[in-house]
Amino acid sequence: MPEYKEDKILARASQGDQEAFGVLYEQYVERIFNYVYYRTGNVHDAEDLTARVFYRAMHHIHNYRDRGVPFSAWLYRIAHNLVANWHRDRSRRQEIPLDDAPTLHYKGNPPEVTMMLSEEREALLKLIRRLPAERQHLLILKFVEQMSNAEIGRIMGRSEGAVKSLYHRTLLALRDEVGGIDLLEGG
Repeated sequence: MPEYKEDKILARASQGDQEAFGVLYEQYVERIFNYVYYRTGNVHDAEDLTARVFYRAMHHIHNYRDRGVPFSAWLYRIAHNLVANWHRDRSRRQEIPLDDAPTLHYKGNPPEVTMMLSEEREALLKLIRRLPAERQHLLILKFVEQMSNAEIGRIMGRSEGAVKSLYHRTLLALRDEVGGIDLLEGG
């Protein structure tokens, strides 16, 4: 959506126009859901938290002010805070139930190859979920949302150089973790 058009929609939504808020919801719901899902690892919790993000946004949009960062940054901040509270409220982290685990389908590959790839992916996701929340946030924005360092910096309230540095340190930490375990053995 062009920026000028989004400004008009935001202005209408902040004045209570539910249809305008619906346009914003449609624009961002998938991105926010993906972010929350990668932070929680559970479809049901991600759906619930995504609904809460937009509920809060709808009820507080009149407080939103354009301070040079995109509207999406405000939504990600709400999502980040809700996910942090969700983790804080849970006494232990849940494993992804088999029903919720994403399955990889590759044409022509035998099931054992698909299973091996899925196990490697799950092992990597477990490693990522052990990282501090800020680093998980960075990786999701970088790899899932495919944002540039400058965009990530605006969302996280950091300089582009600080994002690059955090990204580098995060990848080094993951490399060290991966080097210390056998992904196929499940760690």
